[in-house]
Amino acid sequence: MKIEKLTENKIRVLINPSDFDIENLSPMTFIDTALESNFLLADILKKAECEVGFNTDGCKLLVESFSSSENILVFTITKYSPKVQKKKITTKKKFNGCANSNSVFKFDNFEDFCLLCERINQVATAKADIKKLFKDISLYIYDDTYFLLVKNVDACCNISRAFMCLVSEFAKPLTLTLGFESKLLEHGKVVMKNNAILSGIKYFVH
Repeated sequence: MKIEKLTENKIRVLINPSDFDIENLSPMTFIDTALESNFLLADILKKAECEVGFNTDGCKLLVESFSSSENILVFTITKYSPKVQKKKITTKKKFNGCANSNSVFKFDNFEDFCLLCERINQVATAKADIKKLFKDISLYIYDDTYFLLVKNVDACCNISRAFMCLVSEFAKPLTLTLGFESKLLEHGKVVMKNNAILSGIKYFVH
């Protein structure tokens, strides 16, 4: 990741394919997800403040993005003083629709669940957000397959959408029908109840 300071109020952030390999990310994570709802925005702004002195405290942000022919993602982030211009954070690309309030994700193996926990643990605000908003996340094993059941969340909350997108990078989202949920609860075995992500971080992330 390379950060360039264009003016006192504007920076350019370049993210190349090798960054995706290192951080287990894909270009579509940024392009299809509203950046303001992505946990990684906080990391980018933190690095920008440390490397080029780009402080955004108390400012509104405009975020523009595009992908070059070499698959390099380019972000231009402009900050505005709230006294001068009142704008919400906006991006060219937006996440369409809301995640289901009750969702289920299928992992290929338990290791992928641990990788998800490790990724969330790397993001400074993610654990606090999960503790506050995602109290009903349980991990089940059914037919030798691991399922993450996420219930009772605000479907249109920015943090919820960002979390669902992040989980989708490590697990396959499935349609949660009443029949499947009943089968999972009746015949599946609970591996971690309620705060499954936080428990996974506690016991399997070092």
